[in-house]
Order: sequence, then structure tokens, then C-alpha cells
Amino acid sequence: MRIRTTAVAVSGALALSAFAAPAVYAADDSANGIATSPQWAAATAAGGPSAFGAATAADGDLDVSFSAMKVNGGKPIVVGATKHRTVSVTYKLTHAADLDITSEDFANGPFLYLKSMPGSVEDTLEVPVLFGDEAASCTATSATTANCKALIDIRPADGELVNSYAKTWKVGGLALQFDEDSLELGETWQGELGTAKLQRETRLTGANATPEPVKKGKTLTVTSKLTRANWNTNKTPAYGGQPVKLQFKKKGTSVYKDVKTVKTSSTGVLKTTVKATADGSYRYVFAGSAGTAAVTSAADAVDVK
Repeated sequence: MRIRTTAVAVSGALALSAFAAPAVYAADDSANGIATSPQWAAATAAGGPSAFGAATAADGDLDVSFSAMKVNGGKPIVVGATKHRTVSVTYKLTHAADLDITSEDFANGPFLYLKSMPGSVEDTLEVPVLFGDEAASCTATSATTANCKALIDIRPADGELVNSYAKTWKVGGLALQFDEDSLELGETWQGELGTAKLQRETRLTGANATPEPVKKGKTLTVTSKLTRANWNTNKTPAYGGQPVKLQFKKKGTSVYKDVKTVKTSSTGVLKTTVKATADGSYRYVFAGSAGTAAVTSAADAVDVK
């Protein structure tokens, strides 16, 4: 795990121009990203010089509030060992009538936090936090409300996750406004806007039933293999000792039925035998757990003679 840092150093006069800065990090993470909003880049950059030069936080919070946020459509966020993952977030923003949310001086967006709710940029250096690379896109619905959508970016290959982060995170919202005259940055942090379950990705190889074709009443051997993402090593090793259900769907029907439960070997291998009774398809189904995603293998159709 590393500290995500920025090499951005711009003066206050250039603070409203486009520039590169990191936008996603946790307590001890590291990598680079691009933020389209200078406010967002400044607030979500851990370490290094401020993107606003001499800008300081304003004395008062912005007159802004967030509704409950819907993350990933309410489904768990499944993250593999290395692949960059983007997660959609939707919510309503309520703001003062005199606050122009279309101004280049304003930015807002969601974030996930694991331990305590951050109340400042400095706080995010102490607790795991995940932001998006870009600020939210908002459409006004009245003089004081807007519907917003955003993405949270997760890059396990850059050291943003460890296995202990596979649990339920809380959702927060951050709004920022930069005053070019006073060089002050107003900010509002709001937590407890929902929850999102972060899970390690699992994979099952396609079920393979042999021999094919097979005579009725003869023995079929059905195999597969279960693996799980390891965020500590950025690899996807075997997942041994796990109960996995073998299911069968008779040809001409639409419902799979449980046949038996099989445990994976120390190398993640699934192997069991069944009697061939009718044409149909076999598959394996792993139920997962709180921090591990469920997965279903591709099915193998069997022709019984």
C-alpha cells in the first residue's frame, strides 16, 4: 500500500484551468488520475502542494445538502484483482438559490469511506476513502435542486484495496466552491448517505461433464474450479475448502435444481460424479459471503443416449 500523491503545483491564477491530479485514494494508497474540475482535483489529492496555491478553507460550510445516494444500483460492488472498476452513483443535490452549481468554481461528488466520516481533506489521509476521478454531472430540477450522477473509480492494481476492505462501506457527499477573489475554498462534507458492499470477485470455470454423450444410467463426472481475487497480491488464486452447489436443469425446462453440495479442493478444484438420467445441463453455483461475491459457472449440456 502506498500514498497517492500529486506533482501538481499551480498558482491561484491558474487554479481554474485544467490540470492533472489524483482523485481516488485510501489511507495509504498511491497512483495518478485525471480530474476535470480543479476544485475536485484539489480536494481529492492527497499530499503534495495544493492545486489552489494559497487557497485556504472558508470559515463556513456551503449551503448544500445531499439526498440518500444510490450506489451501483443497490447491488454489491464486485472488484477483481487488477481491473479498473467504475461504480455509478445517483442522488439529489439541494442548494441555496444564489449558489450557481453550473459555475466552474463549484464541484461536488460522492465518496465511500470505511471507518470514520472525514470532515476535511486532511482527514482522508487517515481513513480509507474512495472518490471518483471526476466531479458529478448535475441537471437542475428547480432553482434549489438538481439530479446528479457520478462515478467512483476503484483501481486495485494501484494498491487502493487490501483484503480487509471487503466489507460494507458508508457513502458520503462532498461539495466545494472556490472564491477566486479571496482564494478561499468553501466545503461541505456529509456522511451517512447510504451503504455499499465491497466484495472480492470470484470466478468459476465452465462446468465440464464427461463423458459426452453418455448412456442413461452411466456415471458422469462434473468438474470446475473456483478462484478469488486477492487485493493484497493483485492475483486470483484458488479458493479452497468452499461449499459449491451442483445444479441440473432438465432439457425443455427452465429451472435449475440442486443435485448436491461439493467442496473445493485446496487447489480450488470441484469434482463429483452423478448418474446420467436425462438430457440437460449441469452448472456449479457458489453463494459467496459478505466480503466475497457469488458466482455461477457456465453450464454444460449433456446428451443422454
